[in-house]
Amino acid sequence: MEKKNANPAVVGLAGFGLTTLLLQLHNLGWVGWGPVLGMGIIFGGLAQFIAGFMEQKVGNNFGFSAFVSYGAFWIGLSIIKLFNHFEIYPSTGEDLGYYLLAWGLYSMIMLIASLRVHKAMTITFIFLELGFILLVLEHFGFPQLKVYAAIDLIICALCAWYMMAGIIINDLAGKTVLPMGAKFIK
Repeated sequence: MEKKNANPAVVGLAGFGLTTLLLQLHNLGWVGWGPVLGMGIIFGGLAQFIAGFMEQKVGNNFGFSAFVSYGAFWIGLSIIKLFNHFEIYPSTGEDLGYYLLAWGLYSMIMLIASLRVHKAMTITFIFLELGFILLVLEHFGFPQLKVYAAIDLIICALCAWYMMAGIIINDLAGKTVLPMGAKFIK
C-alpha cells in the first residue's frame, strides 16, 4: 500500500487565516499587539515557512511561493513592530505603507496566478489584494479606510479557513463536501 502524504496547505492556510484574523481584530481595536506578534512569528510566520517548504517538496510552485512569502511577511511585520516598540529601527506609518505596497504588488502576481488554481483561491486573493490596497491608502493619508480594510481582510481570513476546512473535510469524507470551484482559467 502506498503511503499517503498530508497536504501542507492545511497548515499554511490555517496560519495565514488565523494571523490575518488576529491582526484585523487588532485593527478594529479589539486585540492588543501581543497575540498578533506571537502568531505572526510562530503560526503566520514559521508554520507557513514549513508548509511552503513542504509544498516545494511536492512540486507546487504556487504553494511554495505563497506560504514561504507570506510567512516572511508575518515575520517581517512582527520584527518591524518589535523594532518600533523597542525603538531600535523605528518605522513611520509611511514606511509601513511602502512595505504594504510591495506586498500588494506581490499579491497581484499571486492573484493572477490563482486564476489557474480554483475559485476559492482566487476569491481569497481578491480579498487579500483589496485589503492591501485599502491598507496602503490608509497609511498614505486615508485613516478612515482602516475599518474597511479590517472587514475585508477578516473575510479574506475566513476564505483561507474555508479552503483549509475543505481540504481536511473533503479528504476525510472521501468526496467533495466543501467545493472549491473550477479554475477561472484552464
